[in-house]
Amino acid sequence: MRTVGVDLAASPTRTAVAVIEWADGTARLVELTMPADDTRIRELVAGAERIGIDAPFGWPDSFVDLVVAQHHGNLSAGRGLDDIDRRRPLAYRRTDRAIAAAKLGNPLSVSADQIAHVAFRCVGLLADLGIADRVDGWAVEAYPAAALKHWGLTHRGYKGVARRDVLAVSYESLVARAPWLDPCGHRELLGVDDNAFDAVITALIARAAALGRTRLPDGADLEVTAREGWIHVPECALGELA
Repeated sequence: MRTVGVDLAASPTRTAVAVIEWADGTARLVELTMPADDTRIRELVAGAERIGIDAPFGWPDSFVDLVVAQHHGNLSAGRGLDDIDRRRPLAYRRTDRAIAAAKLGNPLSVSADQIAHVAFRCVGLLADLGIADRVDGWAVEAYPAAALKHWGLTHRGYKGVARRDVLAVSYESLVARAPWLDPCGHRELLGVDDNAFDAVITALIARAAALGRTRLPDGADLEVTAREGWIHVPECALGELA
């Protein structure tokens, strides 16, 4: 089995792609590429069983409805948007709120933070790849911080050049907990670049999704997340991936 993790950024310069081959209880990091434009991503994901993308797959229903109504001059009065609680559904998707409620992290708002630029690129990439299922399709939405926290690894404070020491500790913890993961010559890069590290974690999340070991929405969430997207978080131990 082959899984691919894409740590998508607004610019190809900071986009990293990790390709992991799984066989006989081992996982080999056969490719770790950065930078990566959309053409390169399409090349690397070809033939993969499952791919993970660290980027929002959609926008909150309430935000889309608001923008459409305002754009057409049909926005009703009396919304009380001076109240921050009334604005939260505009800023955060159902899946974002589920992650926060589970205390697995606080995803950035796709409609109110700069991650919207990443989402613009992501939806274009999904269209190029022919992916229509935003919940449990060939490509799944990933959030490395939630997976890292679930696995008991350092999940925050490791991003940026100034925090490379924290990243190095997080990577060494991953190596210790997953001795079956062979970095195949990419060890040095993984200890100094958080984009590369997140790409590998995203590929591990894709593996969990391929094994059916991530939580999926149910009930009323199904209809909403089909439009907004759904973040896959592993429900298994790290060692169960191999």
